[in-house]
Amino acid sequence: MPLLLPSSLYTLARPFLFGFDPEHAHELTLDALARTQNTPLACAYAAPRVEDRLTLAGLHFPNRLGLAAGLDKNARCIDAFAAMGFGFVEVGTVTPKAQPGNPKPRMFRLPQRDALINRLGFNNEGLEAFVANVQRARFRRDVARAPMLLGLNIGKNAATPIERAVDDYLICLDGVYPHADYVTINISSPNTANLRSLQSDEALDALLGAVADKREALARRHSKRVPLFVKIAPDLEEAQVQVIAATLRRHGMDGVIATNTTLSREAVAGLPHAQETGGLSGAPVREASNRVISQLRSALGADFPIIGVGGVLSGADAEAKIEAGADLVQIYTGLIYKGPALVREAAQALRRRGR
Repeated sequence: MPLLLPSSLYTLARPFLFGFDPEHAHELTLDALARTQNTPLACAYAAPRVEDRLTLAGLHFPNRLGLAAGLDKNARCIDAFAAMGFGFVEVGTVTPKAQPGNPKPRMFRLPQRDALINRLGFNNEGLEAFVANVQRARFRRDVARAPMLLGLNIGKNAATPIERAVDDYLICLDGVYPHADYVTINISSPNTANLRSLQSDEALDALLGAVADKREALARRHSKRVPLFVKIAPDLEEAQVQVIAATLRRHGMDGVIATNTTLSREAVAGLPHAQETGGLSGAPVREASNRVISQLRSALGADFPIIGVGGVLSGADAEAKIEAGADLVQIYTGLIYKGPALVREAAQALRRRGR
């Protein structure tokens, strides 16, 4: 249960913890976090939040470090991650219907490169259970300080034909909209067949057009306008990035998250598990992620919000995301390899970088 250990013990305990199957260790950790959040036992992983306020996409972020989607797919541990000091947390990806994901084993560590490969495939309990968990979270009741912000990440069911993918996104958007500070449209997981084809010109145009129209209707219904972000892959040519940037602007999206996991194996060639199917995350995706961020910033201009994610295992890595052009930074694999101390380290580095 790595996330529950005090930071001073994490380095010593990690070899033992990494003896567990990666997905089993992941589930044990989430179960423990879910049981201990909002109890005195949360002091085992709680830390003061670094204050580094930033307004972006109309949202007031208490600091610039967030948790990336994928770690807490069912939104069970929002309060636990809030206690660790994140400025914002993104949960999901959720799909309209519950689905088991791909066959196991489907998660693999590459510790020589601080990396993971996963082919989970949007395994989740479905929209109804997800929203119920979000509603149970208590983090917004802390009126003594600016609340952590919550992003809700949505996708399509594996059984839904790609030509009907828009339907799934609209169902999810309708369900999560009242509860989100922002919503992320995930079109970049490599583990759902054909999903990344939604990043292509015509498919992306159709999807974002439909999502934008739905958002307008939901804004009128709920009397609030929730920002929409789109999460893209690192495995894109610069010309593709240019097209995506133009499409984001055309349909009034509020931001972009760069990037998801990579299909490239160049940085891990020859290592055990390197040829497993799935998305590679951690240190090996850092360079590709920063490249896409830089290309997006060039294409989108200075004012368009970009969240950078991929390969952040230190404060310096977080700063490099800002230098590449990101406004905010998310972590996931780094938390698994470095433990909860990374939250404060990275948030402090981003505060220094912003001065």
